[in-house]
Amino acid sequence: MNNEQHIDIADSESEQLVVFRLANEFYGVDIGAVNTIIRMQEITAIPRTPDFVEGVINLRGSIVPVIDLRKRFGLPIGEITKASRIVVVEAGQQMIGMIVDAVAETLRLPSSAIEPPSPVVTSLDTEYLRGVGKLEDRMVILLDLEKVLSNSEVESLAKLDKKLNKSQGEEKKAA
Repeated sequence: MNNEQHIDIADSESEQLVVFRLANEFYGVDIGAVNTIIRMQEITAIPRTPDFVEGVINLRGSIVPVIDLRKRFGLPIGEITKASRIVVVEAGQQMIGMIVDAVAETLRLPSSAIEPPSPVVTSLDTEYLRGVGKLEDRMVILLDLEKVLSNSEVESLAKLDKKLNKSQGEEKKAA
């Protein structure tokens, strides 16, 4: 099987992914859920949030909560490098930034190459996974963005987001 076959497969039989590295594994999310990918920037810490919530960033005038996927998944804490990125995705109706070690590529993965998640493949809890994509030279773990954060976590981040965006709007009016 050669790489040309991966490219020529029709959209209905494949998924287009944004692939990123976290620890020593590659993860993929549906490209349609990705709003933007940005370089690391200053993150404003917010008190009384879960430890995996790093804080918020200002993205083109909107306040976006940022989570550290390593902390969320119980992986060893990583060092922020020049390759580190914030992948901004839509989870439910909420925009959320996810800190990743590096963004590797966009990839079209044939549906036939996707298998159900297995605890043998990754140290990650399979509840966060949609499946595992098998390529010739590696595997890509497919994240289920709806399960990376629970409904209550998304709701609390949305409330935080609304509160911060409201106060930011009031500051602009006062200025």
